[in-house]
Amino acid sequence: METQTMKATNLKLKEFFVNQLRDIYWAEKKLFSALPKLQEAATTPELKDAFGQNRNQAQTHVDRLEQVFGMVNEKVNSGKCPAIADIVEEGVDMIGETNKGSVQRDTGLIFAGKKAEHYKIATYDAMVNLANNMGYRQAADILGETLADDKAADALLTRIAEKNINYKLN
Repeated sequence: METQTMKATNLKLKEFFVNQLRDIYWAEKKLFSALPKLQEAATTPELKDAFGQNRNQAQTHVDRLEQVFGMVNEKVNSGKCPAIADIVEEGVDMIGETNKGSVQRDTGLIFAGKKAEHYKIATYDAMVNLANNMGYRQAADILGETLADDKAADALLTRIAEKNINYKLN
């Protein structure tokens, strides 16, 4: 039989999980709206394509998160994610601080993209673990799909930097 302390702990963990879900939901929606500006500012076709692919994935991620809300019997809702807000602002600032068509601009955009991916990777990784521990196996699987997408997006940005950007710097 579950004790009152265990019930309270489980409720607190669920509340924490849902708050993190709201945070990453806001982050995905923010990235979805910001990526066209980054895509337009990118110089290399590969980076433009990567930001376009990332935008399509962000919409898929939003859809998946909405599924997860339903799986844990919560209303779809968001709470501002200050980390992603700052990363997006930094990326937009980078556009204004660099010359159009420059290697410096693409380098800055890759930095911003990788920062966003790393934040999301850390968040989804922890959420998969917590979802599994709380018995939300289907939710963990869905969050794990998004985690895999973000790891692949991060790897793509690295390949673009190594192939195009770093090469131009040498």
